[in-house]
Amino acid sequence: MTNPPAVGQLVVARTRAELSAALEGTRAHAGRVALVPTMGALHAGHAALVATARSAMRAGDAVVVSVFVNPLQFAPGEDLDRYPRTFDADLAVCADNGADIVFAPSVEEVYPGGEPSVTVHPGPLGSVLEGTTRPGHYRGVLTVVAKLFGLVRPDLAVFGQKDYQQLVLVRRMAADLCMGVQVVGADTVRETTGLAMSSRNSYLDPQDRAASTALSRALRAGADLGHRGAGAVVSAAREVLAAEPRLHVDYLALTSVDLDDPPASGEARLLVAAVVGSTRLIDNTAVQLSPG
Repeated sequence: MTNPPAVGQLVVARTRAELSAALEGTRAHAGRVALVPTMGALHAGHAALVATARSAMRAGDAVVVSVFVNPLQFAPGEDLDRYPRTFDADLAVCADNGADIVFAPSVEEVYPGGEPSVTVHPGPLGSVLEGTTRPGHYRGVLTVVAKLFGLVRPDLAVFGQKDYQQLVLVRRMAADLCMGVQVVGADTVRETTGLAMSSRNSYLDPQDRAASTALSRALRAGADLGHRGAGAVVSAAREVLAAEPRLHVDYLALTSVDLDDPPASGEARLLVAAVVGSTRLIDNTAVQLSPG
């Protein structure tokens, strides 16, 4: 089997065979494998995911970062073609934060027969919140994650909490389909303004970037009133969002940690999605509720 090419200490695998060869030594010595799935255009938030994976591994274990812009999760008219691609910079982020292998396959390598006829259906949770605006999105996400789990066979996979609905669905898929993967949710990394880091932030012009901070401010305002009950949380967040005219809110929702109805007291989740200019952004935060 041909060994995959290396960039410094980092191995870059473009094919399934190269990925298998890169992991051969780890498997041979009963090492563990961590996976960080990404679509590239890596930033400090992704760096934190890689570092989280590295910290969970021991010497001899492997951290794999996948870089793949998955067409199956983009609807017609979304930003598949213009999604930022910065592969050389991505390699530097991976190397600097402890990755061992970057798996960067082509679309044909992931979907050799074209769009698969068998996909992973997300169930009812895939049709709410993000699923309402982006029908089919989580079918694409779960399908590619399932394929990555099958190809990499990780013991642990790290996802960011910024897309909280994705995290909940991946955990549910891993449990329901007995995939044997521990799914770890890493804290959202924010810019100094509070804006959640996202590859799509590169689309924002200065005015839109300033307006987009309303999302994190709204979440913070809502979370600060958790002791007053669910109604106060939502009202406070909605007031902040309404004060920003450049913001077009898609949804603001207070839910349980599993994205069901919020509890009367205890831990909940406040989620928001909005369009700023031509860019759609999402964010969320934990909320500790009291009856009020």
